[in-house]
Amino acid sequence: MSDSHDTSHILQSLAVNVAIAAAKGVAAFFTGSGALLAETIHSSADCANQLLLLLGLRRAGLPPDARHPLGYGRSLYFWSFIVALMLFTGGGVFSIYEGIHKLRHPEPVQLVGVGLGILGFSLLLEGGAALSNIRQLNRRRGAVPFFRYLQATKESDLILVFGENAAASVGLVAAICALLLAWQTGDERWDAAGSIVIGLVLVSVAVFLAVEVKSLLVGEAAEPAVEQAARAVAMDTEGIEEVLRVITVQQGPCEVLVAMKVRVHDALDATGVCQVINRFEVELRRRAPEVRWLFVEPDLAD
Repeated sequence: MSDSHDTSHILQSLAVNVAIAAAKGVAAFFTGSGALLAETIHSSADCANQLLLLLGLRRAGLPPDARHPLGYGRSLYFWSFIVALMLFTGGGVFSIYEGIHKLRHPEPVQLVGVGLGILGFSLLLEGGAALSNIRQLNRRRGAVPFFRYLQATKESDLILVFGENAAASVGLVAAICALLLAWQTGDERWDAAGSIVIGLVLVSVAVFLAVEVKSLLVGEAAEPAVEQAARAVAMDTEGIEEVLRVITVQQGPCEVLVAMKVRVHDALDATGVCQVINRFEVELRRRAPEVRWLFVEPDLAD
């Protein structure tokens, strides 16, 4: 994991959602479709969400200071959690409300062809963005199963953008089906049902994302490979006899804190212990460059 965090997936999704929100808004105005209005609000909320993720990444890159000696890495997790809440309320809950409102007060759907054309155009863009996210996730996950990687990855911005794009693609399919059914049957309640389905999809995705980000925000262990590297380097370092304990904490998308307790050779004096620990720290940071904060305590027992 490099120090420079890639933002291309966020910028790509932001550009796509700006174009889609404008197109959906025009279509919702002319057709009167509740499903299209729900999709317009969803895409507009996604634009705001991606701006918040960019803000979170900027804040996470700030250097440590006296008030935050371990840096601001977890800022990204805070803003990611806010994004999940916005997806839940601004997208999901409002779409359900709009669908219920349309069920109680149905309105005729007009210019269905315009609505379907814009929804199809939006699906091409959103689907393309989601596929791009999947390719990026596949490159990073290696042999780890896809859904397990979504739960395990520490890059909250990546799973949030993928979740948004995947939910948007499913929502667009639901909106197309709802609009077609309303048109074919002459029953506007199908359009309202489409809005409710879109809302339920968004709420489900938002809850999943919120649970995953909350774990990172509270303080989650780093990937197992970091602890494995710390133990392996320690055992390869002359002068370290035993690793008594290793604690890892993910401090941000590119920052890991490692705290260790080790038993060193009995014959070493204070200077020798310091030299051994210094050699260990240099080698661990070489093998695992994401380790930014490293604390090693020599001891006789855990």
